[in-house]
Amino acid sequence: MGIGSLFRRKKKDKKEEVEECHIDINSDDCDGCEKCIIACPNNVLMLKDDITAVRDPQVCKSCKVCMAICPNDCITVN
Repeated sequence: MGIGSLFRRKKKDKKEEVEECHIDINSDDCDGCEKCIIACPNNVLMLKDDITAVRDPQVCKSCKVCMAICPNDCITVN
């Protein structure tokens, strides 16, 4: 029996909250510069037919880096 067994730890139930991130890309204004794709830390965006598209919106952490770096202001993250 180790010293750790003398202390009882209360286990806190961690509730994982899944925030649904919604990414809107205005394809009319997007020129496919790929700046948002390179800047995204979670690899959420991809280039499809020379326009930025969302690969997996559930992976998005709503950091809004893509919004900040987009020169055409065509990305909106809610």
